[in-house]
Amino acid sequence: MLPFSYEEYQHRLEQTKKKMSEKGIEVLLITNPANMNYLSGYNGWSFYVDQLLIVIIDEEQPIWIGRHMDANGARATTWLFDERIIPYPESYVHSDKHPMEFVAGILHEIGQSNRRIGLEMESYYFSALAYERLKQSLPNAEFKDASLLVNYVRLIKSDQEIEYIRRAAKIVERGMDAAVQNIASGVRECDVVAEIYKNLVSGTPEFGGDYPSIVPMLPSGENTSTPHLTWTDRQYKYGEMVIIELAGCHQRYHSPLARTVSIGQPSEEAYNISQIVVEGLNTALEAVKPGVTCEEVEIAWENVIKKYGIEKESRLGYSMGLNYPPDWGEHTASIRRGDLTVLEPNMTFHMIPGLWFDDYGIEISESFRVTETGCEVLADYQRELIVKEDLDLTIIS
Repeated sequence: MLPFSYEEYQHRLEQTKKKMSEKGIEVLLITNPANMNYLSGYNGWSFYVDQLLIVIIDEEQPIWIGRHMDANGARATTWLFDERIIPYPESYVHSDKHPMEFVAGILHEIGQSNRRIGLEMESYYFSALAYERLKQSLPNAEFKDASLLVNYVRLIKSDQEIEYIRRAAKIVERGMDAAVQNIASGVRECDVVAEIYKNLVSGTPEFGGDYPSIVPMLPSGENTSTPHLTWTDRQYKYGEMVIIELAGCHQRYHSPLARTVSIGQPSEEAYNISQIVVEGLNTALEAVKPGVTCEEVEIAWENVIKKYGIEKESRLGYSMGLNYPPDWGEHTASIRRGDLTVLEPNMTFHMIPGLWFDDYGIEISESFRVTETGCEVLADYQRELIVKEDLDLTIIS
């Protein structure tokens, strides 16, 4: 069931240990499920309970610790030897006994309780209580923040990772088609999302889809003034605009895409804004190449919108790829002022130059891979404001 070769996992582990050494970390406790997957292959919907991967700098294999009923999932999806998979009893699940007390006990048993231990302090999946119980149970350990250590190892993708992201891009094209074809006056928002999910999960005849880390976001009408609303059971109305932001997912690798649909002819103002968004997006994509910083790409976009007297407060984009709910972003490089990350081949980003105003907004985005000379746009989808008149689909250009 492993999606990557044993050699690739070993390379990832070596790079992680190199980062650990640089930061003076001897034992790394990984609770982020994407980072667990990246290093071990573990893939299951079990991140709602405490689980972790322990990387010890002078040991060849990590240790997986999780709920007893998930141990067979670890045996099925990881490259680890059985003795490196340690389940905790059900009595630790949602009880006064905390799983981190069990983890501390294991670290005591194997002689790792008085070392410099790195923790993913910023992880969604590592609670304040988990931290407190670790500190109480490991009084001789020295704790260090290692929140994004593995995330930065993930920043440059392997060729196999890129292949999975390209497949996700093919899947997102189908999901976007389902959205565009089904959005119409009188249709319920939830019914459109049902069609989107059908296509995102079915994928293509050659490869299927997985659940994306973020649900489809489809604000409509005045709600397009904000990007992160989902859907209801209300019916679309003629004259409304709808923002569609979703991602294809394959082997947990994502390719996001956003477009905006107008049910009927848009206002002149909205049409003009869509043209500015596309101009800025094209200019920013043209600025992408190895050696350029994330900030320089953002400046290329900013120079376009400034001509029209527009400012965008939010970042222009972010690195993305492997992840689990609630986010497909990697939380490392961002395309924005002040981020001096230098672009390298096989970095992947979602560039989302959305503009939101008091009563409407426009989103038209692309995911891309940095190549040896520029960038590869991952999805092949019309980069325009999409206008639907009755059952007809037209593109404003």
